[in-house]
Amino acid sequence: MILVTGYNGFLGSYFLKENPQLEVRLVGRNNINNLKYDFCEACIDSRTSYIDALKDIKTVVHCAARVHVMNDVSEDPLSSYREVNTAGTMNLARQAFEAGVKRFIFISSIKVNGESTAVGQAFCSNDARNPEDFYGQSKSEAEEQLLELAKRTGLEVVIIRPTLVYGPGVKANFALLLKLTSKGLPLPFGCITDNKRSLVSVKNLVDLILTCIDHPKAANQVFLVSDDHDVSTASMVKHMSAALGKPSRLLPVPLWCYRLVGKLTGKSDVVNRLIGSLQVDISHTKDTLGWVPPQKLEQGFIETAEAFLLNKNK
Repeated sequence: MILVTGYNGFLGSYFLKENPQLEVRLVGRNNINNLKYDFCEACIDSRTSYIDALKDIKTVVHCAARVHVMNDVSEDPLSSYREVNTAGTMNLARQAFEAGVKRFIFISSIKVNGESTAVGQAFCSNDARNPEDFYGQSKSEAEEQLLELAKRTGLEVVIIRPTLVYGPGVKANFALLLKLTSKGLPLPFGCITDNKRSLVSVKNLVDLILTCIDHPKAANQVFLVSDDHDVSTASMVKHMSAALGKPSRLLPVPLWCYRLVGKLTGKSDVVNRLIGSLQVDISHTKDTLGWVPPQKLEQGFIETAEAFLLNKNK
């Protein structure tokens, strides 16, 4: 049996929907969607007991996390991230080992590697960790402690660091860009052609998780994951336009204009994500597991666009 955390989130809900044949138990604060699985009510933190939830479990797929909080009012944001992403993860992992769980799959983040790369200099799974924000730092610390736990106990730990995940029902910046593109209006991305971004469809990410559940070579490894098809911002918008059935009208706004606006508004980090690069090399993932992303980027965009349009029409 598989224990899944974060089942109400974007990734967790897709994992369940696409794999109804799996014997699964859920753990979380509440079963708000009344899913027809075994359910244990519990928070992910440093204090909770998971004895009942871990009974007869062989694999944990740990998707739950404290993610980025807009306008965070926490007095100590780093401690808040650590309580869930680091201490909460380790509390669950230690109890998993004590309960006889064989494998613990931790969904981490590419932010453990850093925020950006130079074009052609992709992050690799064995690169030194270099998180630049509290979320990335808390995930990085969890990774280190999990791998140390694996050495001490024999618990098999698998760490997966996704890039930007998209797919049907995606939210946040990707959804905003979809909404803008769907209007068919001119967009100011015509000059953002030289950057490169690695993306991963939720279908590909879930397929990798499934592979890691029982693959003998996955134990105690760190895997980066993407669609293996990097795109510039301009190219990404063109793919979106095609998937939405809209014309692609990109205005050639110079990059210096973006940088100036970012500086004036205090949003340089947002601008850097838009015009900068973040690439990952998934060679280690493919070579170790014999895995290739089953879904092409173009098909991933089509499925995402179809779900967006369906929801919009409702």
